[in-house]
Order: sequence, then C-alpha cells, then structure tokens
Amino acid sequence: MPEVTVHTPHTLSWVDLASPDVAAATRFYGQLFGWEAQQVAGPEMGNYTFFKLRGKDVAAVGALMMPEQPTAWHVYIASNNIDQTAEKVRAAGGTVLMGPDDVMDAGRIGFFSDPTGAAFGVWQAGAHKGLGLVREPSAFTWAELRTRDIAAAKRFYQQVFGWGAESHPMGPGQPEYTEWKIDGQSIGGAMPMMQPYFPEQVPPHWLPFFQVENTDRSAEQATQLGGRVLAGPMDFPGGRFAVISDPHGAVLGINSLEARS
Repeated sequence: MPEVTVHTPHTLSWVDLASPDVAAATRFYGQLFGWEAQQVAGPEMGNYTFFKLRGKDVAAVGALMMPEQPTAWHVYIASNNIDQTAEKVRAAGGTVLMGPDDVMDAGRIGFFSDPTGAAFGVWQAGAHKGLGLVREPSAFTWAELRTRDIAAAKRFYQQVFGWGAESHPMGPGQPEYTEWKIDGQSIGGAMPMMQPYFPEQVPPHWLPFFQVENTDRSAEQATQLGGRVLAGPMDFPGGRFAVISDPHGAVLGINSLEARS
C-alpha cells in the first residue's frame, strides 16, 4: 500500500490565515512559532505571505479581501481535479463558496462548505505543492472538524473525498471522537459541538493544530503576545493540547505529543 502523505489526493495539504493585519500576524506567529515570512503577492492578492520554517512552507497569511470575510484559519484538502471535486460537493449537498479559480501557475483553488456549515478550501497543486513540513514542532500536525451534525458530516466527506470514519468514546459522559481515514491511516478528526463548550453563535468550522514542544509554555507565550487561551491546556491520549486565538481573533490549536503532568 502506498504511504499516505500530506500531498496525497484528499488529504489536508495546506493551511492559511485570513487576517485584517498581515504585518501584525507575521510578528505574532513569528514570535510564537519561529516562522519567517516571505511575501509572494501584492495588494491585489492580499499581500499573500508564506510562513517558512528552515526554508520550507508551513502556512501562509493574506489580508481580508471582502468586508464580510471572517478573520480565520483555513484548511485545504488536496485534489487532483478540483472541478470534479466541486461537482461532488454540490451532489453531496455542500455549497460552492468561491471558484474553482487559477492562482497563476501555483495551482487551482476553491472554497466550499459542507452541509453542516463548516467551510474548507480545496487545492489542486501546480507549482505550489502545499505544506513542506508537517508533524514536527512549529508545523501543522492535525485538523479537526467541529460540527453539530457528525452523521451528516460523515456522509458528506465520504461521498466527496472517500474518507472513512472511525469513532470512539473520549470518556464517561463525553461525546465520541471521530478520526477521518484514508487507506486506514488517520488524516484528521471531528467532534460534535456541544454546549456549553460551543455557544450557539459559534459556527461549525475546521480547526488546524500546530505542534509545539510544550503546550503550556506556548499557550502562556501566546497570551503574552496578545492572544488568548480559549480551552486547555489539557491532556488527550498521547499528548497535551490547547485552543488559542491570535490578537485578531483567529482560532487555532496547539499540541505537544508527549503527555505532561
């Protein structure tokens, strides 16, 4: 069986941030994760800027391009035929929000929402393949769908991307946690949005996680840099995580993969 990598079709292959202040975002994430910034486009494309670690692309940031656009992190799912993916999204009850469109020679992009209301991007790689580093400190390590209808999400992502879904209990009184799988390998997760943890005004969403050496230390550093800790730090099987927001309100997860007492 070929190994499932971050660039295998239908895996999570890229993450970027839509921010009202690209310069401030590059400072915050540069200090938090040690990322270097390389601007690759002008104002007509939101001053799109790659975040790099040891010369490898690990994420990006761009300006808000429309007044109604939320400040948020986006996850992208790889496709080798984004037009076909768009048709599958429609057929499965999802919505095409934007595109598919060419991004010069970098690739083709589209934004969609699933039937439960969670938005996600799809990327058909051209010159830009996607993430250059994953699953190491200061790099993308996981993404999680938070939704109020897990059953509908399972049907949609299976129909569009062929994902398997393996659910298991998180503990007494806790909801089940679902892992998305391709060829038996876990590529992401999903959990139900339950009150009081998720107030009604919080929409369904995809949440990217970035690995850190020490979750507690990074969460504290985020607050010192003007961000907030929204949940945790707390243990999960195999590690420790927290959910934080940057100074402009974009939400992301951080995790360390060894449990800390």
